[in-house]
Amino acid sequence: MTEPKPLQKGDRVAVVSLSSGILGEPGCAHEKALGERMLRDFGLEPVYTENALRGYAYLFLHPEARAADLKAAFLDDSISGIICAIGGIDTFRTFPYLMEDAEFIRAVQAHPKFFLGYSDATNNHLMLYRLGMQTFYGQAFLPDLAELSGDMLPYSKAQFADCFAPYHGRIIRPSPVWYEERSDYSAAAAGTAPVSHPEQYGYELLQGTPRFSGRLLGGCIDSLGEMLLSDCADVYADQFAAAGITDTDIFRMQGEISRRYRIFPAAEEWRGKILFAETSEMMPEPERLAEYLNAIRAEGVFDAVSGILVGKPMNERYYEEYKAVWREAVGDPALPILYNVNIGHAAPRAILPYGAAAKIDANRQEICLI
Repeated sequence: MTEPKPLQKGDRVAVVSLSSGILGEPGCAHEKALGERMLRDFGLEPVYTENALRGYAYLFLHPEARAADLKAAFLDDSISGIICAIGGIDTFRTFPYLMEDAEFIRAVQAHPKFFLGYSDATNNHLMLYRLGMQTFYGQAFLPDLAELSGDMLPYSKAQFADCFAPYHGRIIRPSPVWYEERSDYSAAAAGTAPVSHPEQYGYELLQGTPRFSGRLLGGCIDSLGEMLLSDCADVYADQFAAAGITDTDIFRMQGEISRRYRIFPAAEEWRGKILFAETSEMMPEPERLAEYLNAIRAEGVFDAVSGILVGKPMNERYYEEYKAVWREAVGDPALPILYNVNIGHAAPRAILPYGAAAKIDANRQEICLI
């Protein structure tokens, strides 16, 4: 796997809308400005790809435009990093335009670039993993760099700052606080701090040995599960209706499209890996989480991995219920599961490199990247 260079001051960083096009909506102008300022405070120069700001409707209708933006970012030698604007629900629609494009594939393999995103970007990460390039999971432009308080959350900011140096030897520990999801992202909320709570649990070992190791591979559980279940059209029916989306047949093809390009790693590729997984802002009910995990188990993942890191549930909803679901779905009490890790949708957010070797020590409350 090729490792991109760490970020450096002076780097030009492309902001891409590979899923939702919300960054281009007028109601996001204040967040866009905050994110730009934060990148510049880090010494980076934000660059928007050609279609990144064309808005929700256009990008939903034109997945080929999203794919063209990612290809352009890889072909542009002046771009050193790529940061996803936000997640969404249909990045998988870009696969045919990218995975059948020899020029794009050559660019990824010959010119690896720092790539950061989470949530639906799980699809992008696994696509690039398939092409042999290391990427970084855990933060995005709007949710993190454009934090409405005017500065990144301290834990998240320190994690992003770490991306300016090689990750080898980095130790990730629990955040001392966690934050509720905001209910208001309007301009009127700018300058306000999110509601915070002291962290009461830290990393919780649900089962298995407190020390385990392996290479990191995973993403958002919802995204992983939907690659396998292909019922996104039903799960997101209310959202589609609210957005005026009536033709949802493409969402029933997600599993077929993902299988066509081998996006979900085969069982043998999970051998000895550490699965990291976290639930989305949809805060799926325990029954839905069980469906996702049972689909993942059916792929042979739990029989292959050396351990599991589970992200903190957003707003701590279903905190206890999810534990039982994980234990039952895994079905092997000897497989280590470390719970309540600061990855994914619950703020603040750590950043994990795909394919990185990691040593976990639950007693010391440490995830060490080797």
